Amino acid sequence: MRVYIKFLTYSFYKSFFYVVSIMLSLVFILNLLNELEFFKDIDVNINSTLLLSLLNSPSMIFEMFPFIFLIATQLFFIKLFNNNELEVLKYSGFKNSGVILILSVVAIITGIFVTTIFYNLSSNFKNIYLEIKSKYTTDGKYLAVITKNGLWIRDKVGENIYIINSSKIEGNYLINSFITEFDSDYNVVKNIESKKIDLTKKKWKIYDAKIYENNTSENKKILNITTNFDYKRIQTLYSSLASFDLFKLFELRNNYKKMNYSLVEIDLQILKLITYPIYLVLMTIFSALIMFRVKRLDNTTIKISLGLFFSVIIYYINNFFFVMGTTEKMSILPAVFIPLIILTVLNSIMLKNINEK
Repeated sequence: MRVYIKFLTYSFYKSFFYVVSIMLSLVFILNLLNELEFFKDIDVNINSTLLLSLLNSPSMIFEMFPFIFLIATQLFFIKLFNNNELEVLKYSGFKNSGVILILSVVAIITGIFVTTIFYNLSSNFKNIYLEIKSKYTTDGKYLAVITKNGLWIRDKVGENIYIINSSKIEGNYLINSFITEFDSDYNVVKNIESKKIDLTKKKWKIYDAKIYENNTSENKKILNITTNFDYKRIQTLYSSLASFDLFKLFELRNNYKKMNYSLVEIDLQILKLITYPIYLVLMTIFSALIMFRVKRLDNTTIKISLGLFFSVIIYYINNFFFVMGTTEKMSILPAVFIPLIILTVLNSIMLKNINEK
């Protein structure tokens, strides 16, 4: 029995790494084309372009793992069918359900590795990628981060540079803020202190501003300054959560919580990562069940096409609920678990009489 388990495990991983290598090559080429397009008017050497393409590839592969598991499982079964190896297993008392069980165990172990090790590596690579890429974008002079000390913004408007620190956000308002204005040579022009700033628009309305300039101070009931940030832009500070590993995500969540900032997107990302191995296992089982149902078909292309067709539908269902959760039209738990429940129900239906296939 152990020999069969080793054989099935080896065969699956052989298909798995084959699919990963092909996907990685395709993703790298696509990234390279995108980077070449981005840098067409910027003088950079080809090594930088290749490095950026390589750094961005793992995070894209991570998002593609459901398809990778599905295709790898299909190739695994096509090999078994073509070599009549499944029949040999049956003669040895190995049932179809046993094959699915072994694949499920292999998939859950691989899924945990993908979520813990591979994701953390890919997110760090993504973070390095974004840091390098930001130097070449027009937004490089703008910066906004949330730390344990609150929200920090670096902004440049004309020749003026602003460094802004706020303790938290309440609705459309920054609370307890301190603004330092510099000239182009980073000489301090003035400091502004306020307990409340309206950032509904890019023209901020500062209430009860205390202005410190040239060793003097004055108070203004309302002071307006123009920036490149408004509430909407600050809300999308971390739209690329793929650049945060698990530890940084939890740290970021704590910082958001201290600032009374929305936790929805971070909680969704964390819950998505926690349930990702389950999703990968369900996709593996789904692919295996599809292959058992269509094994009488002689055309390999049709077999793979059917699996891909259903997987694309599952992907869009999953993405639909994720967007519903992100936009807060649905609570987080249903947004994450409903697609998994749907996939579980489909697998349960198809498992009926699977040993007779």
